Amino acid sequence: MRRTKRLPLEELAPYLWESPTPESVAWPAVFGNANPIEIEVGFGKGLFLLNSAIEHPETNYFGIEIVRKYQLFTATRMAVRKLTNVRLACGDANVLIRDRVPAESVRAIHVYFPDPWWKKRHHKRRVFTAEFVDACVRAVVPGGHYHLATDVAEYFEVMTELCAARPELELLPRVEFVEDQTNFERKARAKRTPINRAIYRRR
Repeated sequence: MRRTKRLPLEELAPYLWESPTPESVAWPAVFGNANPIEIEVGFGKGLFLLNSAIEHPETNYFGIEIVRKYQLFTATRMAVRKLTNVRLACGDANVLIRDRVPAESVRAIHVYFPDPWWKKRHHKRRVFTAEFVDACVRAVVPGGHYHLATDVAEYFEVMTELCAARPELELLPRVEFVEDQTNFERKARAKRTPINRAIYRRR
């Protein structure tokens, strides 16, 4: 399968969210409408965002990825399909959600297969911390959802323990999940690695 050649930056500009000011994000200004917002943290090559944006044009998707090349790669995927309901930020998701996302302004946050940083001395680099959960709880509207998935059992235990410590979050009964939402999930399934999932709702 031939790779899509990355488009010039001027063609990707409508998909790249960059703000030189420290104010909170004004979602209607970013997307040009008042549709519901969902955030994906660590979107990688953008498979979840791509499929979701196509299937749900009535929803706006805001992706946060710390690796610049993946931001540009995913922006190209959106641009060649002329999708208008996706914006992509490059940066630290913890900081962006904590400092820039308005309180109770997001319908859902998706965290799929975050980097486990296997070595114990590197665990401090993990995105999923108590501070990150605090920021997400603040950002999601009451009744909104928090979607988690990972193929690392130890990390999943950490994630769910952090969420369980927040009384605002209610673990929902297991529901049917859409498979192969990300490239990491495809790889995990190919290796027959068990995938751990959870959905929480803000009370």
